[in-house]
Amino acid sequence: MRHALLVLLFPSFAALAAPADDTWMSVLLDGRKIGAMHTTRTVEGDRVITTQAMDVQLDRAGTKVALATSETDTESRDGKPLAFESRTLISGSANVLRGSLRADGKFDVASEIGGVKQTRVIAWPQAALLAEGLRLANLRTGLDAGTHYRQTAFQPESLDAVEIESSVGASKNVDLPEGKRALTKIEQIIHLPGAQTSTVTWVDADLTVLKMAMPLMGYDLTMLACSKACAQAPNQSSDILTHAMMRAPAALSPNELRQGVILKLSAAGQGPALQLADTDEQQAATIVNGVELRITPLDADARPGREDKPTAADSQPNDWLQSDAPEIRKLAREGAGAANTPHEQMQHLEQFVRSYIRKNLNVGYASALEVAKNPEGDCTEHAVLLAALGRALGIPTRVVDGLAYTDHYAGVEHVFVPHAWAQAFVDGHWQSFDAALHGFDAGHIALSVGDGDPWRFFAGFDTLGRLRVDAVESLPASPWQEDSR
Repeated sequence: MRHALLVLLFPSFAALAAPADDTWMSVLLDGRKIGAMHTTRTVEGDRVITTQAMDVQLDRAGTKVALATSETDTESRDGKPLAFESRTLISGSANVLRGSLRADGKFDVASEIGGVKQTRVIAWPQAALLAEGLRLANLRTGLDAGTHYRQTAFQPESLDAVEIESSVGASKNVDLPEGKRALTKIEQIIHLPGAQTSTVTWVDADLTVLKMAMPLMGYDLTMLACSKACAQAPNQSSDILTHAMMRAPAALSPNELRQGVILKLSAAGQGPALQLADTDEQQAATIVNGVELRITPLDADARPGREDKPTAADSQPNDWLQSDAPEIRKLAREGAGAANTPHEQMQHLEQFVRSYIRKNLNVGYASALEVAKNPEGDCTEHAVLLAALGRALGIPTRVVDGLAYTDHYAGVEHVFVPHAWAQAFVDGHWQSFDAALHGFDAGHIALSVGDGDPWRFFAGFDTLGRLRVDAVESLPASPWQEDSR
């Protein structure tokens, strides 16, 4: 899951897309080279074709994970969107989305994820632009210091439009791998769904981006324009998962994990407010210098549900949870066995997935159908398969992105590590089920919930890597009981 977050940076770069005909960039994470980015812009008759491709390599507890993304935008010379293509390759698993303009102004979209091909028609978001449209809009705005403007950028990989606020700063000499350049600073706030992130870019007079910096899970991600040889130089080791771990000041006891805990959290360094989900099992409240988080497993307390009831989409198949596939339906029936109620079915499915999948950290992020056919992976593969099996039985489900407590990991004791699990709407509640670990307990911190699409786990974008646990307390009583007194 953590590596999928890196892909989100790619469209953010495109938000200020004003490339020269051919630009290479070196990608650095806290000063360590992890990959390269290549941007090209060509004019073919009345069309402009912009392609951005990024290849990075990361470590995950000693295991190498490769990520390659590319986006190709086809537009008219005046910036009208005509077609797009987004490709992602994570540890050998390829996903593709293509869109083309129809006569009625809508877009035909074809996707291929986990070997499943689907088609749909989407309406183009109002005022949304692709690379050339953004380039032209930026040229019209100019580089006068103090200029502030807003734009809407379309992200092909998620079929979303995001608003971007840009502020033009002063010009100064900026160090690049091949010497200093006089560049203009532009600060951006990118309003991702459910969260936001920020970037700082430095551009030349033609608005070609030559440097970009942004936060990622407590790291500084930087892209620097340089020669092709520089960009393609050997990468350096960078373990992003270890950096995202969060130490606890004391061990969580078995009773606390079973009954519930109160965590006092704060953010290390500067950045936006901490993003934490409110669920039927977790309640966040702002306190001085941070957040108080109350976590109570539903098995420990059958309190009334606080969250909204599921929508129709929570029970339907999608690109990542292919619950209508014959392979998924067969596994769902096999895993549920003789269970009768939805709660019992999810319990059986949780145990089934736990024994079905072989642990393999080389898998980056696979869809449920990929896991059904090749049962290996880490927590994300357990989560998407479990969620898809639940939907195949008509149970509303979703996937949670967060952290989970363990006594030791990668040589560190009493630590929360990035994790994913599933939730199902059973017995009038959204209840968690964790097939990758020994079930759900109060050691799980939910950052966001989604439909299994890795592009939509935005809430943890600036939270992972910045979280600190200042104190741990046993939960004396459930929040709903206290509220009723």
